[in-house]
Order: sequence, then C-alpha cells, then structure tokens
Amino acid sequence: MKEQLKTPELAAVEVDVEGADLSRSDVILKGALAAGAIYGSAMVSPFVRKALAMSESGDVGILNFALTLEYLEAKFYEEAKSRAKASGELKSLVNLLAEDEQQHVEALAATVKKLGGKPVAEPKFNFEYNDTAGFLKLAQTFEDTGVSAYNGAGPMIKSKEVLAAAGGIVQVEARHAAAIRLQNKEEPAPAAFDSPLSEKQVLKAVEPFIV
Repeated sequence: MKEQLKTPELAAVEVDVEGADLSRSDVILKGALAAGAIYGSAMVSPFVRKALAMSESGDVGILNFALTLEYLEAKFYEEAKSRAKASGELKSLVNLLAEDEQQHVEALAATVKKLGGKPVAEPKFNFEYNDTAGFLKLAQTFEDTGVSAYNGAGPMIKSKEVLAAAGGIVQVEARHAAAIRLQNKEEPAPAAFDSPLSEKQVLKAVEPFIV
C-alpha cells in the first residue's frame, strides 16, 4: 500500500511502506512533516519532543529518526538534479544540498552502528512536483520542518558527543533553510523567536496523518 499525507505541501509526497511496518522514526517523521505543513515549523519541535519522550527510544532511536529525515532530503535533492529544472545559482545550490544531505546520511548511519544499533532502512519516496516552483515550495517545507525537528529532538539526547554531532548538522540545515527561503524570495529568518502552539493542539492536528 502507499500512505499519502493529505496536506497542500505534502500531498505530492508518498512514502512506500508496502510489505513492511513503519518504524518509530518513520511515524515521528511523518507527524513532524504534517505538523510543519499545517502550522509551520514552530509547531514541530514540541511535537517531536513529545513523541520521542513517549517512545523512550534512546539515542539510537533519535539518531534513526534523524537518519530517516536525512534519507528523505538526500533523495529529494538527488532527484532534483534532473527534475527541478534548475539553472544558474539554484542549480549549484541543489548540487551542494544533495552532497551535504548524503554526507549527513553516512555520518548518522555510522554513528548508529558505533553505538551498537542498526541504522533504519531507507523508505521509498515519491515526490510528485512538476516544476521549479513546486520543487522550491516542497524544499522549504522540508528544510524548515527539518530544522525544527532536530531542535525538538536535541533535548532528548543523553550523550554529549551525540548532541554535539547533531548540533553540527542542524546548523548546516538551518543554512539550507535560509538559502531555500531566499530562492523563494522570502525572509531567511522571519522572526527572532518561534511561538509554538501547545503540544495538545499539535498532536490533535497531526493525529490523522500517523499510521
């Protein structure tokens, strides 16, 4: 079967879970993306903190959650090299983001193994945008949501070394988000602080999108 998120930004994204159960990281990621699409990136951090706290997943589980997010972004930008119809500055940016995200995938998978865990399998994604504008809109959803997801997961990390590694990634992801926002002719940092809704409001909103 194919499970599709029914939101304006994410209706074009399918995650193929045929023949396999969704992992915990898949479920949390889908909820985070749904929260970001419905309420904006400010809503993602409290959702992720709540979900990870309930899962009691530990550092390996948190890293696998991050790895799932990086799988999505790496695949998205790798495909965009030939699909986004980018040129000039945007083409160079897509190539850079694809390389960065692949390095994040490799680093997170290696860290999971180092901690004695098993890296989560890469899901199959289907991104059905049609033009450069569609690519940029989806890219902004992914990047803004990704930064907030990392920030939400950070307080749950127990190892200082793992936290430092995650901090190194989220800083780069924030730069990615700013670069994509500029391509969309939007403010790279529209506010000094995010003002989140309550966890109850976020969980109620994303519940229909979680299997």
